Amino acid sequence: MTDQRRGVLTGYRVLDCSIAMAGPFAAQRLGDLGADVVKVEPVTGEWQRHAAAGGAAGNRINVSFLSLNRNKRSLAVDLKTDAGREVLRRLVASADVFLQNYRPGVAARLGVDYESLRAVNPALVYVSISGYGEDGPYAQRPGQDLLLQAMSGAMLSSGRAGEAPRAAGQYLVDAVTASTAFEGVLAALLHRERTGEGQFVTVNMLDAISTLQMQELSVHTVGGLPQERSEEPHAHVYIRAPYGAFRTADGYIVLAFPPLKALGEVLGEDSFLDMVDEEHGWTHRDQIFATTARYLAGKPSRHWLDAFAAAGIWAGPVYGYADLLRDPQVRHNGTFVSYDHPTEGRVTTPGFPYRFSATPPRIDRGAPLTGEHTREVLDELGVDAAEIDRLLADGVVVETT
Repeated sequence: MTDQRRGVLTGYRVLDCSIAMAGPFAAQRLGDLGADVVKVEPVTGEWQRHAAAGGAAGNRINVSFLSLNRNKRSLAVDLKTDAGREVLRRLVASADVFLQNYRPGVAARLGVDYESLRAVNPALVYVSISGYGEDGPYAQRPGQDLLLQAMSGAMLSSGRAGEAPRAAGQYLVDAVTASTAFEGVLAALLHRERTGEGQFVTVNMLDAISTLQMQELSVHTVGGLPQERSEEPHAHVYIRAPYGAFRTADGYIVLAFPPLKALGEVLGEDSFLDMVDEEHGWTHRDQIFATTARYLAGKPSRHWLDAFAAAGIWAGPVYGYADLLRDPQVRHNGTFVSYDHPTEGRVTTPGFPYRFSATPPRIDRGAPLTGEHTREVLDELGVDAAEIDRLLADGVVVETT
């Protein structure tokens, strides 16, 4: 099949052997930019096909899988068989990128570790994603998003002292790990363009979420300031008051470290007028937060947002997902895209976080069925029809239509 797409990565082939979120999300980003992404999955289908987030099961493809696997083709193959591994090696010979997030040691047992595949294709960019690192005392621990959020320290940078820490409302560690892997692929491909040399790239969730907190952790390590939560539900331990979400008469708004004199003028609170932002904003953090909260609860959100905008104070609405979809800036940006999927119908999902004037990202296919492109991919490798039929009959590969 000739790929008629013209994205930034058109002409590159990516083998996505990953599961769950971080790896598939990274590979999807590459596909959005035009790469030919072949999802190499077990004959029973990748794990995410059987784990529907929120119970959103879909028709033949659940929403979790649908959201992370557009612009990919599916080759379903049993890598525990010699014949299956041979299929993969033939595919590696024509690939530019190999992406996996097996537990440490699994790739070597399957014969798909970097050294093994490098022998097949020395120019291969091989990306391995793990929870805690390729080796070390935690290497075999499960790399799950919530576990890493908790370990990273991030959950104790907001909220009230003495109350249970709260997780982010997103799969934050998975998402930042996916972006880190995406960056790693692009950097390694640029190196290869310059030198012709492939390489082994490792990304782990623990380092990804730790380095995301570059500023906060540096305040602690360099500035020597302890990570201490206050009595009021302040939104971040290292930002002066008031900072956080506040109830209004009809909902919530957020307020971001306003000049205290200007805030006092808007609220009519005389005690704020003589306060020094970078002194009292820290020493009187709880008092300022609680006083601000009492005022904001008395009038509706629109009143406060208009008043703060007129005073040049940073404030904004607190949205739910339905509000986000209706927002005029979101609509203007084209943040969400809609397309027709063969089995799931008309679907709307987040689109692309980047813009290119000459080679814009696009959606050419939705998430595939298990093995939907098995025969197509094998045919491209030069496997004749009789051999494909034998592989299918032996259960080494499967195809779904």
